Amino acid sequence: MKYFSTRGGSQELSFEETVLTGLAPNGGLYIPAVIPRLPQNWQSEWKDYSFVDLSVAVLSLYISQDEISQSELRNLVVKSYATFRHPEVTPLKKLGDKKYVLELWHGPTWAFKDVALQLLGNLFEFFLQRRNKANPGANEKLTVVGATSGDTGSAAIYGLRNKANISIFILHPKGRVSPIQEAQMTTVTDENVNNLAVKGAFDDCQDIVKALFADSEFNAKHHLGAVNSINWARILAQTVYYFLAYFSLRRAVGADVEVQFVVPTGNFGDILAGYYAKQMGLPMVGKLGVATNENDILARFWKTGRYEKGDSSSQEDDTPLMQPAAGSSDGKQATQDASGVKETLSPAMDILVSSNFERLLWYLAYENLPEARSDRRAEAGKIVDGWMSQMKSNGKVEVPTSVLEIARRDFCAERVGDDEILTTIRSHFLGTPSYIVDPHTAVALCAAERMAQHNSPSVVQVILSTAHPAKFSEAVSTALKDVPNFDFESQVMPKEFNGLLQKERRVIDVERAEVELVKSIIEARV
Repeated sequence: MKYFSTRGGSQELSFEETVLTGLAPNGGLYIPAVIPRLPQNWQSEWKDYSFVDLSVAVLSLYISQDEISQSELRNLVVKSYATFRHPEVTPLKKLGDKKYVLELWHGPTWAFKDVALQLLGNLFEFFLQRRNKANPGANEKLTVVGATSGDTGSAAIYGLRNKANISIFILHPKGRVSPIQEAQMTTVTDENVNNLAVKGAFDDCQDIVKALFADSEFNAKHHLGAVNSINWARILAQTVYYFLAYFSLRRAVGADVEVQFVVPTGNFGDILAGYYAKQMGLPMVGKLGVATNENDILARFWKTGRYEKGDSSSQEDDTPLMQPAAGSSDGKQATQDASGVKETLSPAMDILVSSNFERLLWYLAYENLPEARSDRRAEAGKIVDGWMSQMKSNGKVEVPTSVLEIARRDFCAERVGDDEILTTIRSHFLGTPSYIVDPHTAVALCAAERMAQHNSPSVVQVILSTAHPAKFSEAVSTALKDVPNFDFESQVMPKEFNGLLQKERRVIDVERAEVELVKSIIEARV
């Protein structure tokens, strides 16, 4: 299997090269040359597979045995998921006859990012060790850089801490992640771990990371590696739990179950993994549900066909800002900052531009071209490159109606506000069974209720639960403050979090969101 850039070019990479490179030199994201179809008897052969078995089966379709043998791949997968607390890794929990949640937060940092980043960290280590063994004098190293809106940072750090020949630099927006998220990152004091608190929004951090990769001289000097979901390995790892959920649901409901997955998303990586699973052949009767918070660039795209930072459908630029919402990431929420990002109760989704959406745009552009075109792949790359150039220069791009119709065939989208998040957390806690959710999962649960109105009665929804509620104490406590006898410490907080906020921390403040400042920090520490 080879991989190429969404923005065109003739370069094709192996899986190893794709993982270690991260972002393509032309700014594009790597995608597989072909999406493999599932084996003919996959439903009967895979139906009793564990998460590890499914991981090996799915990943094998994208990774040549010439690169990683079956035994090597299984060892990597076993090592990656031995760190999870639940034997099923991502268990399915029933909330109603037509509603299940897929709990993705049983890894080391209590968030869904662990599923991909435990594996990615081990892949980095595996490839470096193999290269250095083949060429002992080279002593090749990797400088991993990433941006986080909360959970990616800690999951990447826990996946890479203390790994030989790897340094990691994680940028987070200062004061705009939850206290637990910040503590999980900054209390890791291993020598190879560097936390940078950037004065700005997540998009500023993400732009800096992309600029570092685009700087060919700096990239070559420091051998940059990517942990954000721009790295293809993260998307690939996440496809597995869609298969696990499907088989779990078949056992619970029946082999003819009709399923819809609903996903809270900001950067479009988690739901993109579901798209790949569907394209491979995983049955999904319901459309993939895109659930966004008030930073709704994705919901607006499915409504209008415009992918834009600001909402151009609004005729008034002087709309009053909302009042601060209790439970925001730093307790001092101002609904919108100068960048246009709204601070919400679901801070990990406070993203202006969704990086992984570019991958879907390539498939939409490709499908919209005539099948008979011999240069179909190259032309799709040119189209996406043009769209991304427009996005960079104008902050918006509008796709043709035919492209939007293709997008609407596989996806639907809903926007959820902070008040609805609080109501959803409360209603599920008071419901039967009583269930406590984090604000991001609440976004998806609320969106799923609306989407269910357009489904056939037989469709069963699976809502992806992306983080443990203890990571967002203010939002959960605010939602349940009037509930008699509710106690956050005893009913929500895992014992593993005790004392976390009081631990020693190591963090570097970056006073301005400037690439050169971050470069100087990396130069001084590598």
